[in-house]
Amino acid sequence: MSDYRIGTKCVQGGYTPGNGEPRQIPIVQSTTFKYSTSEDMGKLFDLEAEGYFYTRLQNPTNDYVAAKIAEMEGGTAAMLTSSGQAANFFAMFNICQAGDHMVASSSIYGGTYNLIAVTMAKMGISVTFVSPDATEEELNAAFQPNTKLMFGETIANPALTVLDIELFAKVAHAHGVPLIVDNTFPTPVNCRPIEWGADIVTHSTTKYMDGHGAAVGGAIVDGGKFDWMAYADKYPGLCTPDDSYHGVVYAERFGKEGAFITKCTTQLMRDLGSIQSPQNAFYLNLGLESLHVRMPRHVENGQAVAEFLENHPKVAYVNYSGLKSSKYYERAQKYLPNGGCGVVSFGLKGGREAASIFMRELKLGAIETHVADARTCCLNPATSTHRQMTDEQLIEAGVPAELIRISLGLEDKEDLIADISRALDAIK
Repeated sequence: MSDYRIGTKCVQGGYTPGNGEPRQIPIVQSTTFKYSTSEDMGKLFDLEAEGYFYTRLQNPTNDYVAAKIAEMEGGTAAMLTSSGQAANFFAMFNICQAGDHMVASSSIYGGTYNLIAVTMAKMGISVTFVSPDATEEELNAAFQPNTKLMFGETIANPALTVLDIELFAKVAHAHGVPLIVDNTFPTPVNCRPIEWGADIVTHSTTKYMDGHGAAVGGAIVDGGKFDWMAYADKYPGLCTPDDSYHGVVYAERFGKEGAFITKCTTQLMRDLGSIQSPQNAFYLNLGLESLHVRMPRHVENGQAVAEFLENHPKVAYVNYSGLKSSKYYERAQKYLPNGGCGVVSFGLKGGREAASIFMRELKLGAIETHVADARTCCLNPATSTHRQMTDEQLIEAGVPAELIRISLGLEDKEDLIADISRALDAIK
């Protein structure tokens, strides 16, 4: 469906039923699949035929939904994972091993930061973190001979910085490595990183793609443009024979368009098993069908609340790239001309005490660790996820005591602003 616009892809991408087949994507709730002969199944294990033999690796429901997301992002292949964390780990570990190095933006989701800085470090993979605002020279200086990838988030969670995708891609490619971009917050409705040079795109589908807080999941999309064989020495996993699959060379057998996802499925999903359940994939598809309708409303509510907060006397600062006062406004106009997302963060002049009162008085915004679904939710890290830290430590972590993160849902913006206004009025 490459000729269709994003809304049509959201609704009808990935699955075209034949005559008399289900109009909705079917839920194939089966762990295994039957074959007539051992030879037929053997071709699957040798990667000589397409098909299914065990849902831990692949499932038809999942593949239909993954194909839709690939079409939405403008990629050539995709796969679903059990969570966004699994998607990021698989995307990185698919081309990294002990002794390798990566370059990553320092402004990323805390869970991903810990994955890279702590967990993957224990696996022998090192990282150099760079500012999302680093110059080309500063980015170049972060690379080492053993660097295998570059990573960033289109809109960072929770800092809401906007990545200069084109610059990061330029630098990554100059060093012969792919750029992986987590595109969870804007979704392909508002930004398609592959069009700006990114090679691999990841998602926590738990957020806007699902849209209802119903199902945890993740996705990986390959842009199909990175030439692995041009850097064969750097990527032996893709460019040399895989003994566990009878010596197949993924980059030769499946080309630029399919090598990355095929290896990720046949090796990592086979061995680590972080598959998304077919039932969750079905829920995800229901969310995708309305994504192009929902995202403009999230942006509308986010913009309205950000403008209200920016002009409120009890608010010290607001982080939202749709504001002309934002340091990321011009960059957002380039990459996110239709808006970014519905997540806004802001600081209260009264510090920790003011934040506590605000959270207590808020009625429509539920206190949750979640973001990016139909219902507005809110969090003060200092009194929840980061409550073990001192005020000084919170500042160092980039989540000062006065910081509030609010994810605007699909409610009426006037009701949301009135609710926020009442909560602010309670602060003396």
